[in-house]
Amino acid sequence: MHRILVVDDEPDILNLLEYNLKKAGYAVLQAKDGPEAIGIAVKKQPDLILLDVMLPDMEGTEVLKRLKSNVATASIPVIMLTAKGEEIDKVVGFELGAEDYITKPFSPRELILRLKAVLNRYSGQSSVKSDGDKAFTFKDLSVDFAKHNCLVEGAAVALSNTEFKLLTELIAAKGRVLTRDVILDRAWGHDCFVIPRTVDTHVRRLRVKLKRAGDYIETVRGVGYRFREA
Repeated sequence: MHRILVVDDEPDILNLLEYNLKKAGYAVLQAKDGPEAIGIAVKKQPDLILLDVMLPDMEGTEVLKRLKSNVATASIPVIMLTAKGEEIDKVVGFELGAEDYITKPFSPRELILRLKAVLNRYSGQSSVKSDGDKAFTFKDLSVDFAKHNCLVEGAAVALSNTEFKLLTELIAAKGRVLTRDVILDRAWGHDCFVIPRTVDTHVRRLRVKLKRAGDYIETVRGVGYRFREA
């Protein structure tokens, strides 16, 4: 049974989440503030953390930062919960290592589905198959990193160095969202003076070349892109 740590200072939200998570078959841990959440995460090692952004004394983003900087908790996936809808809040959360972002009020059914998707990625239950860092296969897409080859439905796809690097970085993120700035740094390098919207152009070209497999690259509106594993 997966254990979920719910971090929120609103009793009604805690009770709602606990009820729906237990109904879905999960064990639930609770914390009402940042320090308590960090302490429980270190001692109990939950399988996933639902973390509210607006917490007393310590904001959720600071809690996330501390969790990801601690060896004992860095690998625990975190889904952020927030009443805010501003783009900057989502960008900060994803850049700090959040796996997903859900805005209140939310549908319990949607939250459970997205929670399951994150847990599946971390428990190795997704349909992605890989061979170390040498090759990657997902449905009709095959990528050989060492040989710089890409196949879709068995046919070779000619990708530029930048397009291949872009695809490689999205695959390596294992379903996590990469912001445009992060993609620029990883695919173009820190010393290349290009604007974030350059990423959009290259993603469009990459999708066209990948044909049907281009649908696996998902746009996260206002944030960036991720390789969809399901």
